[in-house]
Amino acid sequence: MINGIFKKMAFIYRFIFIPIALAVIGRVVYIQFINPTETTDVDIAYREETIEAIRGDILARDGRPLATSVPYYQVRMDFVVPNEDTFKKYVDDLSRSLADFFKNKSAKQYQKELEQARAKGNRYKALGNRLVDYTELAQIKKFPILRLGANRGGIIVEQKYKRNNPYGRLAYRTIGFINTEGVGVGIEGSCDYYLKGTPGKQTIQKMLGGEWKPVTGVEGIAPKDGYDIQTTIDIEIQEAAEKALREQLAKGMNIEGGTAIVMEVATGAIRAIANMKKMGNGYDESYNYAIGDATEPGSVFKLMTLVSLLEDGHVTLEDPIDGSGGKWSYGGHTYSDTHDYGMMDVKMALAKSSNVAFAKLAVANYEGNEQRYVDRLNSMKVGERFNLDIQGEARSAIYGPGDAMWSRSSLSSMAIGYSTLLTPLHTLTFYNAIANDGKMMKPYFIENYQENGVVVKEFGPQEISGSICSKETAKEARRALRYVVEVGTGKFMNKAKYPIAGKTGTSRIAYGGKQGYEKNGYRRYQASFAGFYPSDNPKYSAIVVLYSGDTRGNFYGGSWAGPVFKEIADHIYSTSSDWTPVLDGKGAKKNNPSIKTGRMDAQNKVLAELGVEYTKKGISGNNSSGWASFSKDTAGRLIARNYSTDNDSLVNVVDMGLKDAIYLLENNGYKVNFTGYGKVVEQSPKAGSRLEKNSVVNLKLESDGN
Repeated sequence: MINGIFKKMAFIYRFIFIPIALAVIGRVVYIQFINPTETTDVDIAYREETIEAIRGDILARDGRPLATSVPYYQVRMDFVVPNEDTFKKYVDDLSRSLADFFKNKSAKQYQKELEQARAKGNRYKALGNRLVDYTELAQIKKFPILRLGANRGGIIVEQKYKRNNPYGRLAYRTIGFINTEGVGVGIEGSCDYYLKGTPGKQTIQKMLGGEWKPVTGVEGIAPKDGYDIQTTIDIEIQEAAEKALREQLAKGMNIEGGTAIVMEVATGAIRAIANMKKMGNGYDESYNYAIGDATEPGSVFKLMTLVSLLEDGHVTLEDPIDGSGGKWSYGGHTYSDTHDYGMMDVKMALAKSSNVAFAKLAVANYEGNEQRYVDRLNSMKVGERFNLDIQGEARSAIYGPGDAMWSRSSLSSMAIGYSTLLTPLHTLTFYNAIANDGKMMKPYFIENYQENGVVVKEFGPQEISGSICSKETAKEARRALRYVVEVGTGKFMNKAKYPIAGKTGTSRIAYGGKQGYEKNGYRRYQASFAGFYPSDNPKYSAIVVLYSGDTRGNFYGGSWAGPVFKEIADHIYSTSSDWTPVLDGKGAKKNNPSIKTGRMDAQNKVLAELGVEYTKKGISGNNSSGWASFSKDTAGRLIARNYSTDNDSLVNVVDMGLKDAIYLLENNGYKVNFTGYGKVVEQSPKAGSRLEKNSVVNLKLESDGN
């Protein structure tokens, strides 16, 4: 009997269990070593998932966010949690709420979807077709069933993050973005490694219905959030630059785009960088002209030629130069001016932006030794590669003898801003160096990296090796640029309350190939103005460049770029405490506060605490129990006058504080209604009216800002 049982068991193990075990082992070996890719999610109950770190913020210089990761929420539901009665009773109400909120399906479609999820026992089903913000989440949490919470209603909320720019398109091209393919531009792109942080990991479990849910109680690896990056951008200056640029672009029917950059002279910090490119019927920050577009700069380059001539000792600002009747030829090219300036000195040649004068000066002093001129430009870092802390920096080009682009007319053409390529930022950096006594500062956009508000890596001003010229040369160059604004092409700016120094520039833009600078009678222009202010003690430098479309007309830097420059400079001047003049008080009016009509004892106390003196008119003694009104004489001195309240008609409470007005009116038997805050500016009925007792007097109050 026992032997029979053992024989049966041996048979079962031999022919059933052992083959099954071998089959399982074979399957494992096959999957692990022979064809590991065959495994699918269906075969896995658990897996490891990456937890994305919170991307760091990009901040303005004062800490306000320019780009931030805003929390959004994925709303899910565990359909096993609600009891049967609750689900049946409220599923139609929940369906209507979801349909009204998300507007992607009808209430009937939502109800069918919810009932199917309930039947399948789905425990992690997403609701709706998108992420919701915090306000929307609060609204969803009040929906039927979901309002019962996680333990009774089954609501599951997952926090995710989306990139948000609180100031909209402000400095958008500089702040940058990461596209759907993971390619970034601007600060978002260049600092992506520091912004994105380090992701974490967690174990997730596959639920019924195919959803994956984090496993509670299983310890994972927490993500490390990205650094916040504080930039040099000043929001107010940036807004002013964009506003001025956009308004000027809107005045021309055929302007392709423009840029405006503001730099702090002493540091090289970029306080504003606006880029506008024509997009359909408007302009948008879609292309970074400021650092990514190297073109022939035109007459703003004459400053570089002037500094070369001064530094090499070839000229002084008072040396004479003949305008040659407004035309002069060299190397097969004819240079012309808009007028015949006749004999003039060097500073006047710059002020009038004479092409003839500067071409002649370059040839007279560097012909036969063109390389010296080129070497001087290079030693002054005119075409320096900055290795900026944002992406997209275009390469400048200062050609020299021996280059394929060099020709006999290259020297004279370079002298007036052709046959060379510079970005607007290169030009501005040179002008900034002249404003800074010859010290060239590297332009920079990032102040520091922060972690939870603590600076972990700090950047700052960086001088580009050595001065570009002597202090004396820089001083003379500043004098010449100031002269441009006083009497030359920039004189429309000379009415400013602060002195501006700068240079206009106009250049044609080549079409490329054999077409040169003209195509079927049309031309394209680049209009510029570069300079700094105040000229006697520069705080900021700036450049504005506008690019025209095809035109048969003229497009000058003074008339197009100059007004943008001035509007930006005016804004900075009017809002900067650095330039507010210090008053010595001599001959100045008294700046006494405005005092409301009121009880004399209370006013005396306030004025004594403020240390304000006043003169009495028609008031005897201290008159501590009386009332007084206050005014100022032409010198700003405060005068107190007796104010009578003994009237048998409605007393005048205009210009009083609310407390005093109510005191008087209620003591005279009236009721009071009021709106607003501050002092009384209007009463109804008007003072002098005869009213019965218990009548209502309506008061309107407004703040006077004091």
